[in-house]
Amino acid sequence: MTEIINKIEALKKKKKAVIIAHNYQTLDVQDVADFVGDSLELSRQAARTDADMIIFCGVDFMAETAHILSPSKKVILPDRNAGCPMAGMATVQRLQTMKKAYPQAAVVAYVNSSAEIKANSDICCTSGNAAAVVNSLKNEEIIFLPDKYLGKYVSSKTDKKIIFWEGYCPTHVRILSEDIKNQKLQHPKAEVLVHPECTPEVTAAADRVLSTGGMMKYAAEGKKKEFIIGTEIGMVYTLKKKYPDKKFYPASLKAVCLNMKLTTLEKILWAIDKEIALVTVPEEIRVRARTAIDRMLEVKVSA
Repeated sequence: MTEIINKIEALKKKKKAVIIAHNYQTLDVQDVADFVGDSLELSRQAARTDADMIIFCGVDFMAETAHILSPSKKVILPDRNAGCPMAGMATVQRLQTMKKAYPQAAVVAYVNSSAEIKANSDICCTSGNAAAVVNSLKNEEIIFLPDKYLGKYVSSKTDKKIIFWEGYCPTHVRILSEDIKNQKLQHPKAEVLVHPECTPEVTAAADRVLSTGGMMKYAAEGKKKEFIIGTEIGMVYTLKKKYPDKKFYPASLKAVCLNMKLTTLEKILWAIDKEIALVTVPEEIRVRARTAIDRMLEVKVSA
């Protein structure tokens, strides 16, 4: 393992590459990364570096977003089979049909969507700023895609009519309200933090509903020392590593994203060395998707 890591480090310097890893990646992949975080912030961090190559340890839509923000850099996904089932539930054809059915509605695309979907949307959002983005729009009707559960959470934070897309995250729906109850019994002093991609029953049982970035910030600033974490289990490792003086418990051991776990050190080494599996977005789509992302970044979010 040490030999592989040393080879990765040597090639990274030689090729001026930056390795970025999502919070849901395996422990060894997180450890070898230059940056660990949520998908959009990772792409923005990579764009700010002088790297020539971005090795994105995540899933396909994340690598697309990195290319959208850094078209002059090579973006490589170590495993091209690492897709996002939820992102795959949204198609442009169906979106166009929905637009015709609701001509007065604005289209808000969660960043967990393909570049093509972003390009055909009015604005993007993250799980942390979704409500603020929706409330910033003049439209009273909002087509929200692809996650119906994030959409339902947003609907509780706005007076606007949310038109839900029938998509969901297979990982987050594995977390059940019974899991939260059981963890509370085992850890009565712990505060429950869950991701808004969870079902309404789970978010209702939580103390706080937060994005992964929000969880990191809250764990740092909060006075609590114990937390039950309702998201993909890789996040627990990220939090433990960042805040070793606090305790973090996964809400459910079933909350595993197998697509995220496809990335390995061997695949990272191969990706840097061979420079295969480049991720690109057609320029016309990239520009339109970038506009939707930029509009989102202009929205002010209250602390």
